[in-house]
Amino acid sequence: MRIAFLACPETLPGSPARRADAFEHDLQFTALVRGLAGRAEVQAIDWRAPLAELRTFDVALLGTPWDYIESKDEFLARLGELESAGVIVANPREVVRWNADKLYLRELAQRGAATIPTLWPEAPDAAVVEAAFAHFGCDQVVVKRRVGAGGIGQECFAKGATPAGWRMDQPALIQPFLPSIQTEGELSFIFIAGALSHALVKRAAPGDYRIQSLYGGRESALDPAPADRQAAEAVLAMLPFEQAPVYARIDMVRLPGGALAVIEAELIEPYLYPEQGPNLGAMLAEALLGLAR
Repeated sequence: MRIAFLACPETLPGSPARRADAFEHDLQFTALVRGLAGRAEVQAIDWRAPLAELRTFDVALLGTPWDYIESKDEFLARLGELESAGVIVANPREVVRWNADKLYLRELAQRGAATIPTLWPEAPDAAVVEAAFAHFGCDQVVVKRRVGAGGIGQECFAKGATPAGWRMDQPALIQPFLPSIQTEGELSFIFIAGALSHALVKRAAPGDYRIQSLYGGRESALDPAPADRQAAEAVLAMLPFEQAPVYARIDMVRLPGGALAVIEAELIEPYLYPEQGPNLGAMLAEALLGLAR
């Protein structure tokens, strides 16, 4: 069995364009190799590599293709080509298509998930942001791209301080800033084939609110409270697919009332934090081997 660990130039080892957080690629790839223990061949490869080369693999794992957010349609087309060629894609294109636009959060809310109050402007400007403060009754908001990841392009504004000429020229979402992101942090629950692998808490660097390592964020393993684990499992159960995805990272934050709300359901190319989950590699390996049986 041959597994393609799909990546991009910004994460592939030896690339001159490597990102500062590409060490996460190395950790996740190594965890999978160790989990497979020689039972399958794994190769890290650019998702834009020639189709003739990619179709020689049995399974294509969406490892770290972190540049897809700028080429969503091209990425979906490539996944379609792989599936048409008989390559098993994990997670499948139907899952990626649903998860690529953060409008999925609205669907989860309709299904009963606790979510953060959200506005969905098509191309927000300073006036739209300032109106959001009155809508939410808050003094700070976060603006994100609807197609985005890793905090790239994200903005945080205080009431009355939005730059006059500011504009985001793409569909976005606006949410009130939750202080718990700086006090407690963001909780992540890693599921493999529907089973919880591990949980962790991600905290921002002092003076920041972004929890990604690219901005100085730090992570630590977490033994979640039963109610918190159940909240994450409930979100997983609300995903609109017959089977649980091969992998899923459910990110949650604490609402003022104490309940956890889903901030992201990461099903495309999330970092799965193998350092906090010693069983991740083995669980992911078994899930991938099972796809080809």
